[in-house]
Amino acid sequence: MRKLSELAHLDGKRVVIRCDLNVPLDGTRITDDGRIVASVPTIKYLVDQGAKVIVISHLGRPEGAPEAKYSLEPVANRLSELLGSPVAFAGDTVGSAARAAVTTLERGGVVVLENLRFNPGETSKSEDERREFASKLAEFADIMVSDGFGVVHRKQASVYELAQLLPSYAGFLIEKELEVLERLTKSPERPYAVVLGGSKVSDKLGVIDHLLPTVNKLLIGGGMVFTFLAALGHKVGSSLLEVDQIPVVTEYLARAKQLGVEIVLPTDIVVASKFGADAEVSITAADAIEGSPFGASGLGLDIGPQSAENFAREILGAKTVFWNGPMGVFEIDKFANGTRAVAKALTEMNGFSVVGGGDSAAAVRVLGFEDSQFGHISTGGGASLEFLEGKKLPGLEVLND
Repeated sequence: MRKLSELAHLDGKRVVIRCDLNVPLDGTRITDDGRIVASVPTIKYLVDQGAKVIVISHLGRPEGAPEAKYSLEPVANRLSELLGSPVAFAGDTVGSAARAAVTTLERGGVVVLENLRFNPGETSKSEDERREFASKLAEFADIMVSDGFGVVHRKQASVYELAQLLPSYAGFLIEKELEVLERLTKSPERPYAVVLGGSKVSDKLGVIDHLLPTVNKLLIGGGMVFTFLAALGHKVGSSLLEVDQIPVVTEYLARAKQLGVEIVLPTDIVVASKFGADAEVSITAADAIEGSPFGASGLGLDIGPQSAENFAREILGAKTVFWNGPMGVFEIDKFANGTRAVAKALTEMNGFSVVGGGDSAAAVRVLGFEDSQFGHISTGGGASLEFLEGKKLPGLEVLND
């Protein structure tokens, strides 16, 4: 893979850097700047080398046209604060504002162009349309640096076609992410435990399939656990359940037994009368959810306190842990205990802890943990999972000689 660290003579060069600055916003207030912070080392390196730095990214899912709520202007302002120097902002992506901003850029200067997805060419299914948009972006630069790990699993204009049109290199963030993921797949220190949560088991089937022969223990929480419980013959009330995935999960349970992999499921569940902060709750055995006061209408929204203690114990006994997906609806405090217990154990374990991006990364910050308390917090939820599934990621493949 071509890497920025191998590239010399950047002084005065125009460098377009594809970052993943897709951060959550409350109006114009950034509620979690983790991805911006993670992009700073590569941008700062380019600035220090005297490059003219053009930062591009998407934010949210606009439908190929400008939408004020998805503007990258608040991101440009935050990036300026983190770099400790002015960052210009262009109000379009490949129009007159972007052209003027790039033309006036000085050595060591930084400009953020407006949201890539305001142009339909960025995410078009047509290769020709993507290439046409990428060609316009390529006119601005001499070199492309790919550093948005959260998008390398997408074949999009700024990720794939742009990297074909310009001399392209992986930035420090992508280097770091790959180093961590290869450590998880090729040489994990044992015991190796994987903790999976989140709402749907179907989102995690590929990673379970690929990791089963590699791990020692697999801990399952979140909404996906109810499909596992159903596969064992238990009734789960009104909890989230993917009936069509029960046969697949049954097969995984049998395969894990064959491989000597222990699948750890919750022994108790926080069952709620409804979804909401004002719900009544009952701690109920995982194999008797419909025995809660709410009967068949009961809704499992977190792993129970006994399970949280057990999961923490398993994590503390491991040397390598990868975690992806919350244990419950952590945004509501009464359903956050399981996720909090897992995060706390990861900060205390004597080994290598990896938080696998997406909702898990958001959860640890919402619950008051610092990034530095973990071995690594990934910036790419979907990309991390696809890598762990053994898939080829187009945004990485295109950087290979």
